[in-house]
Amino acid sequence: MSLNDYIKYLTQQITSYIDTPIEEKREKRLKNKEVPPVYSNRWLGVLPFAFKVAKKKTD
Repeated sequence: MSLNDYIKYLTQQITSYIDTPIEEKREKRLKNKEVPPVYSNRWLGVLPFAFKVAKKKTD
């Protein structure tokens, strides 16, 4: 991906975010907060995930 493509992508993402109404942004934020976090990742970081991936590769 060239630099121009990356800048174009970032510009599109920023403008789409700016163009969305405040109500939609607020609803999306509230919906994301309702999803319960995975406690193993929240409390212990990436290590449980790394162990899961390593275990799956060995199986």
